[in-house]
Amino acid sequence: MPKEPSVTCGKDVDWGAVRAEFPSLARWTFLDTATFGQMPVRAVEAVARHFQRRDELACADFLDWFDDADRLRGLLARLIHAEAADIAFMPNVTAALSLLMNGLDLRPGDRIVTFENEFPDSIYFPALKRSRGVEFIESPWKGFLDAINSRTRLVLLSEVNYTNGFRPPLEEIARRAHERGAVLFVDGTQSLGALQIDARAVQVDMYAVHGYKWLLSPNGAAFCYVSPGLRERLAPNAVGWRSHRAWRRVDSLHHGPPEFTSRSEKYEGGMLSFPLLYAMEASVRMILEIGPAAIERRVMELAGCLRERLRALGARLRADESPHYQSPIVAARFARPASELARTLKERGVLVSARHDNLRVSTHFYNNQQDIDRLAEELKALL
Repeated sequence: MPKEPSVTCGKDVDWGAVRAEFPSLARWTFLDTATFGQMPVRAVEAVARHFQRRDELACADFLDWFDDADRLRGLLARLIHAEAADIAFMPNVTAALSLLMNGLDLRPGDRIVTFENEFPDSIYFPALKRSRGVEFIESPWKGFLDAINSRTRLVLLSEVNYTNGFRPPLEEIARRAHERGAVLFVDGTQSLGALQIDARAVQVDMYAVHGYKWLLSPNGAAFCYVSPGLRERLAPNAVGWRSHRAWRRVDSLHHGPPEFTSRSEKYEGGMLSFPLLYAMEASVRMILEIGPAAIERRVMELAGCLRERLRALGARLRADESPHYQSPIVAARFARPASELARTLKERGVLVSARHDNLRVSTHFYNNQQDIDRLAEELKALL
C-alpha cells in the first residue's frame, strides 16, 4: 500500500497539512460536517487505485478484496475499542436498525424508548410497531431513564442529536437498559470520527455508523458493531451467497441451508461496495494517524470558540441550557429564522444548516479559527 502523506509532526499535529487534504475548503467556509463530511484527497485516490487495479487484473483477484475489507474491519474495531469479529459492513444505519428491529420478537405490551426529536431512523420503524400493540415512547432527557421500565425491550438513541447537539450519558443509559433487560442501539453517525467511544466499555449492544459525515467517507460506506452477546440471538435477515461460513470456497459453493459464522460478517449476506470501503479505509487511517484524542480535543476547542462568538452575537445556545449539549454540533437561535440565515450564508460562501429552528453549525478537525471568524463576520452583517 502506498505510504500516505504525514499529517503529524512529532506529537503535534500539522493542522495546515490536514486542511490541505480537503480541496473544497479553499472555496467554501465549511461548517456543516453534520450534513456531509468532506473527503480527503487520499480517500479519492484510494477509489481510483481500486478501479486501476480492476483494469490491470481484470478482477481476477476479487477474493483479495475481501481480505482488504477485513483489514478495514480491524481499523474500525481499533477506532471503537472492539474486535474485528464485531464489525459488519452495512449500506447505511437504516439497514443496521432494520436488522435489529426485524430480529427482535416484539410482542403486544413491549416497549421501545427513544429521545424526543430523534433522527427519523429511530422513530419511523418503532412507530409502525404501535399497530401491533408495541408501546413507543419519545421522551425528553428529564424522565428518560424512568421511561426504561421492565417492559422495555429496546432503547434507541443517537450518540449526538442531529438537530441540537444533545449528547446523552451513554454509560448511565446502558446500565439502566441492561438492568431492565433491554437492548441498547446507538447511532454514532453524528459523532464517530470527532468523538471517542469504547463500545465494549459502554456495553452498547449495537452501534451503527454511516461514515459520510464525521468519518469523511462516501455515502454507502457504513458499518455496525454487534456485541458478542447480541450476535448469539440475533439472526441475519439478509441471507445470500456469503451467509454460509465457507463462502470463500467459490469453486464449490455450499448448496442447502447456510451454516452461519459467529462473526458479525454473517449479517452482510452478499457482495460489498468495495470502492466505498477503500475510501473509508483511507479516511479511517488518517483519523487514527492523527489520533482520536487529538481530534476530539481540537473539535471541542473549536466548538467552544464557536459558541463564544455566537453568544457575543446574541444567540440563544442550547449548550447554555445543559452540559449535555457540549458537542461538535452547536445549535443557535437568533431573532431571524434559521432557514433564512442558512440560505443567505450559503449565498455568501458559508455553509451551515438549519434544523428544527436551530442554526446548526458543526466543527470538525479540518476547520480553523478563520472559518469561525468568517461565519461571525457574515452573521454580524446579517443580524
